[in-house]
Amino acid sequence: MTAHAPGPAGSTAPPVSPVGIAQRLIRFNTVNPPGDEAECVAWIQRLLDGAGIETKIVSAVPGRPNLIARLPGRGLEPPLLLHAHVDVVSVEGQQWTRPPFDGEIVDGELWGRGAVDMKGLLAMMLSAMLRMRAAGEVPAGDVLLVVVPDEEAGSTVGARFLVERHPELFEGVRYAIGEDGGAELRLGRYARVHPIVVAEKRTCWVRARLRGPAGHASRVAAEDGAVRKLGRLLAGISDGGLGVELTPVVDRMLAELAAALPSPVREGVTAFRADPTDPGALAGLDDTFVGYLRSVVQHTVSATVLHGGTGTNVHPSEITVELDGRVLPGDFSTADFLARLRERIGEDVDLELFVEGELTPPPRLDGFYDRLAAVLRAMDPNGVPLPVVTTASTDARVFSQLGIQCFGWLPLRHGPDTVYRDRLHCPDERIAVSALEFGADCFHALLSAPPVQDGPAPLTHGSGSEH
Repeated sequence: MTAHAPGPAGSTAPPVSPVGIAQRLIRFNTVNPPGDEAECVAWIQRLLDGAGIETKIVSAVPGRPNLIARLPGRGLEPPLLLHAHVDVVSVEGQQWTRPPFDGEIVDGELWGRGAVDMKGLLAMMLSAMLRMRAAGEVPAGDVLLVVVPDEEAGSTVGARFLVERHPELFEGVRYAIGEDGGAELRLGRYARVHPIVVAEKRTCWVRARLRGPAGHASRVAAEDGAVRKLGRLLAGISDGGLGVELTPVVDRMLAELAAALPSPVREGVTAFRADPTDPGALAGLDDTFVGYLRSVVQHTVSATVLHGGTGTNVHPSEITVELDGRVLPGDFSTADFLARLRERIGEDVDLELFVEGELTPPPRLDGFYDRLAAVLRAMDPNGVPLPVVTTASTDARVFSQLGIQCFGWLPLRHGPDTVYRDRLHCPDERIAVSALEFGADCFHALLSAPPVQDGPAPLTHGSGSEH
């Protein structure tokens, strides 16, 4: 167990509301790197210990603790894993209206780095557990809360360390809830959508090396020169995708989304579902929403970093391009991704896979998904729960290696013009106080619900449309 460290300035009374907890968490500067999460985790441990909830610390390296807390249940269902990270991204170079680590509440919003990603969500989880403990409520199964330090920089000393070195901690866990979900799809004018992340795209980062003869730049570059090859590579991936694949989970998402939207937006989503290659299907809709939909019906690839050249007047003999690839969830392999990439850019490019995300199980929309959706419907009868695929990755990719079905669930209720996705990793990150309270109520309702019943089999390629 780590030594208890003093918390930030302010009242010494332990907060139990999600707002008070989130304020305290934000006031710890846990920018990663370097991390420095120990004080923050120690404060969380004291909060839980004070409520009589069992806690444990496991660390891969000094000063980067992982906290495991367990709220005992009635043994009527397997343990439920709630996982959260306390590290945050840097604020360097960003212009903030208010101090990023003061946790100020202004006009009904809590400001600070981590308010959305993801100290606000952790505060919802903690508040729900403390509320149950204080009321003497016992969940159907154990609730296992895992707080990790390293999600923003690779998960090496956080989730990956726990899964690889301490898998016994997760004995019997079948379902997990972590970050993401809750992000407005820029459809607030038409419907209040509650996204539930059921799958993530897999990271596939590639270095492409282009070689050719050097020469004086005052003359036209050779056809087999590195710069000419670079032009062909960029042209080959200019549309950002590697062929359309309408996976079953995205097909279901589009069907449910269309049913919830008014005309003419409904017709646009329906047309896109029928033919995702039709460039006019989503005409007139928000560009960010359109970009999201186009990103979840194909493997994507983006050129992000270029290295090469020694002088303005010299044709370079070698150029390296780093490509951010994202592979659709399901049975798609890295080899399949690289083969499709090769078709676009040609054979005269050397490809090196330097980061490969974990292969995750197919999404399963069974009784537990139904429970998440039911809680949202009960708490917000006018809202629309929606299964979605996220284009990024979270610690879910790591915990899924233990056979755990992971969901991203950030219950939020907010106005039509609020887009929390735009606040992630950005200056002036903030979250509405009412949204924090709504989320904590949702988590309390979830943990208090009757045992989950199994439902349909996993969504597979055999059960949906393909293009």
